[in-house]
Amino acid sequence: MRLVVVFISLLLLLFLAACNTAEQNGELEEGSTKKEEQPTESHQEENKDLTSEETEVENESETNEEDSTIEEEIVTEKYRVSENWSIVPIEEGTNEKVVLLTIDDAPDKYALEMANTLKELEAGAIFFVNGHFLDTPEEQEVLKQIHDMGFLIGNHTYSHPYLPNSSEAEQQEEIIKLNDLIEQVIGERPAFFRAPNGANTEYTKQIASEEKMVLMNWSYGYDWEEEYRSKEKIIDIMLNSPYLGNGSNLLMHDREWTAAGLQDIVTGLREQGYEILDPHEIETIK
Repeated sequence: MRLVVVFISLLLLLFLAACNTAEQNGELEEGSTKKEEQPTESHQEENKDLTSEETEVENESETNEEDSTIEEEIVTEKYRVSENWSIVPIEEGTNEKVVLLTIDDAPDKYALEMANTLKELEAGAIFFVNGHFLDTPEEQEVLKQIHDMGFLIGNHTYSHPYLPNSSEAEQQEEIIKLNDLIEQVIGERPAFFRAPNGANTEYTKQIASEEKMVLMNWSYGYDWEEEYRSKEKIIDIMLNSPYLGNGSNLLMHDREWTAAGLQDIVTGLREQGYEILDPHEIETIK
């Protein structure tokens, strides 16, 4: 009997030992699975590094796209101002049938309206400004708006005097003072100078050269003459002037009738086959 009891006890001990081993194996397998599901600290760092690299690549790509856009906006200089103030190609093969639009005595009352009209028509122009139209912050803001629309700003002296009757000191002040003011407002100095009445002196030519400004007069203009002070008359003469031709440098002013006729003038020139020149394509002094 005693042997039977001992035998049964040994069987129970073996059974219990087998159960414990099975539980331990199960726990190890379950723990192993959980460990695989959780990324290690080193893997987290690697993922972080990959995400950072991908972000840098994306940012670099965006930067390259921006740089490409900036490069595309750079305009090549294809024309120059000739001795008779017309605009001529620098190299053969460049379109000769172009005209340049210029607006003097800005920004008085209609310059911003004229700029908006030209912007809608995708037509370039140079606005030659006077300092006495920039006396207030509001007037300066108008000039900034015109410049921000992409139009070039030229120097037409501070107070529009007849320069041959001015002393050298006065001539210098008229030009330099306005250049300083324009730079203050738009952040750059003018690249073109037009004397009032087209009356330059040897000294103003010298000052303009020192200031790296191209001298510019015009081929024709009429809107200051009394007989052309209406929309219909100024349109007709600007489109049918005997001086209209390849490279014509068209002079207009900040005037009500010119502003009213500007769209028809641009449209009429294009209908005659003329390209409205982008002034950024004109050679400047470096």
